[in-house]
Amino acid sequence: MNPENPTASGAGIEMSRRQVLIGTAGTAVTAVLAKVENAQANTNTKSTAQTPPVSHVTFTLNGRRVALDVDNRTTLLDALRERLHLTGSKKGCDHGQCGACTVIVEERRINSCLTLAVMHEGDSITTIEGLGTPCTLHPLQSAFIKHDGYQCGYCTPGQICSAVAMLDEIKAGIPSHVSDDLIAKSPVSAVEIRERMSGNICRCGAYSNIVEAIQEIAGGEA
Repeated sequence: MNPENPTASGAGIEMSRRQVLIGTAGTAVTAVLAKVENAQANTNTKSTAQTPPVSHVTFTLNGRRVALDVDNRTTLLDALRERLHLTGSKKGCDHGQCGACTVIVEERRINSCLTLAVMHEGDSITTIEGLGTPCTLHPLQSAFIKHDGYQCGYCTPGQICSAVAMLDEIKAGIPSHVSDDLIAKSPVSAVEIRERMSGNICRCGAYSNIVEAIQEIAGGEA
């Protein structure tokens, strides 16, 4: 190309520098728009393909039959709090380490953050709301108030649910690691209660009062 000539000749084709630049820029823009359209199409396809599966689950909650359509990944804790608006069960660590989310399922205490709602088809579930009401407290709720077994109160629902199920475990003769012969004994000692309640953490440190409240109901010994 002759730098003094603003046109380029070859094979009978003449193009100005401006035309070359415009053509190059237009090609680049077209390529970018095509990539954006392809990305959006792929996103829409993936969104449709990855729609999470939903299941229908029915269980008895605090004596009332409940039916829900839930994402299969929904934990029992989230179903209770977000779908059924029973916020007494607290989300603490969300890893099954603090016990704040403890509920009673089929008369056994569990961490509701570690189990899926769809796993409890047909089960009977009791939360703190099902143990008592402000007008008619459960005996353990009254004992916690009497012995000041709480401070901030965040762990208290889980503590009480755990204690209720724990006392039923002792009545059923289920052993603990504290018992010398692995046989549940009555009266219940403070050491036994501490061991059996070790999965429920009180970050305020009200443990001694919690033990006293449980002992009053259990008829235990110090």
